[in-house]
Amino acid sequence: MPAKILAETSVVTLAEFEQDTLRIAQVLRERGVGLGARVLLKAGNSISYVSVLFALMHLGASVVLVDQQEKQEATASIIRRAGTKLVLVDDDAPVPDEADPVHLYELLAAAPDLEVTDRRLDFGAWSDLDDALIMWSSGSTGEPKGIVKNGGRMLRNLERNARHMGHCSDDVLLPLLPFSHQYGLSMVLIAWIVQGSLVIAPYKRPDRALRMAGHSGATVLDATPATYRSMLGIIRQKPVLGGALDSVRMFCSGAAPLDQSLVDSYVERFGLPLLDSYGSTEAGNVAFATSDNAVACGQVMDGLRVRVVDDEDREVPAGEVGELLIETPDVMVGYLTPDGGIDPVDQSVFRTGDLGHVDAAGNLFVLGRKFAVHRNGYTLYPEIVERKAAAGGCSTRVVPLPDERRGSSLVFFVEDEQQRESAHWREVLAGLLPPYEQPNRVIVVEQFPLNRNGKPDKRRMTELAEAAAAGSAEREDAA
Repeated sequence: MPAKILAETSVVTLAEFEQDTLRIAQVLRERGVGLGARVLLKAGNSISYVSVLFALMHLGASVVLVDQQEKQEATASIIRRAGTKLVLVDDDAPVPDEADPVHLYELLAAAPDLEVTDRRLDFGAWSDLDDALIMWSSGSTGEPKGIVKNGGRMLRNLERNARHMGHCSDDVLLPLLPFSHQYGLSMVLIAWIVQGSLVIAPYKRPDRALRMAGHSGATVLDATPATYRSMLGIIRQKPVLGGALDSVRMFCSGAAPLDQSLVDSYVERFGLPLLDSYGSTEAGNVAFATSDNAVACGQVMDGLRVRVVDDEDREVPAGEVGELLIETPDVMVGYLTPDGGIDPVDQSVFRTGDLGHVDAAGNLFVLGRKFAVHRNGYTLYPEIVERKAAAGGCSTRVVPLPDERRGSSLVFFVEDEQQRESAHWREVLAGLLPPYEQPNRVIVVEQFPLNRNGKPDKRRMTELAEAAAAGSAEREDAA
């Protein structure tokens, strides 16, 4: 069977897709897009999105990827900052009128009438560009940054990724992720690199995605823990839908911390674990658990090295916690400056700001951000506290708030589909954590609020925690 790209309303072979993409490249060439031209692409997942993206890469354009849901004002700022020559959008992407956007369907409508002179897609010129790709950090811990990546480094990183995981032309890849971000884009490009099939499913509708998985015979799923939790809930309500995943050989997870209880649920239901991973937009993909080594985030890919260091940058022994430093030839070039230039970064080592450790077998354990809070004389790392709670079956996110008396107070958001009382979870947490790590307040939610990249939205949770604290203070004043 020839490899295909499958969407809800259309299916094309890779050969057909390539010829369609070459015609779109010709349309873009006639609009003045050439080597090094910066073009902004802001659209939702679709075959058209992938085709336009690959056409831009074929032409050697500098591709500025923006999330479809990014606000109009922020998009206007990105357009000015990047100095884009052209803005490409779909109907659902909010873009300022002065940007004079071109809709993807305009390119598609013009493409069928053109004769193609290029025979194959070629990303060689794009690979040589230092600003081949400009992506944006999620902004979950601060203002988003423009991350500038070299095309060749990006592709070589994904070739390592594919070899490490054993992706092949027989695979049917189903990424339930936005293609404008590192994880989703990685899987789209890996599907092309190995010439496997790609399923483009509505990642915000796991019920429909499950049906597509069954119809397409999906073999590899990639999704966030939140999506895997939603799919499991749907299957528990409608067990027959579980059969849609019978062909899957790997459930791969990333972009957010993975709770062991969720992993155990997949092992129990499907006989397969969720395979955790580690990487970033800046450093690229770094480490992956595999089917034969489903331990934490698994081994670091060939050609890369992770060092674990203390506060004086001294390397620590196996098993000891420290900051993760990555030595990788695939690191980004730098950050986009306000005038559209590039502020270069150290190419020899990337300081992640993450805490973790490596065991004696070389498996990477990532514990969370190197972000400390001080409380009652103790130095605490909220994400390490979250990991402890998760190991005991409590899925939580910890938000520290300033407290004059304690230094910090800790608000625990607990994700619980049953919506049990906060007192229940206080008791559970008391059995899992020492007194100095236990919550000042527990807020129970059915599901964590998520940002556009599918990660728990700490910024939104901080707002909710502050509002709850303010409401409590007002009640105390009234009393």
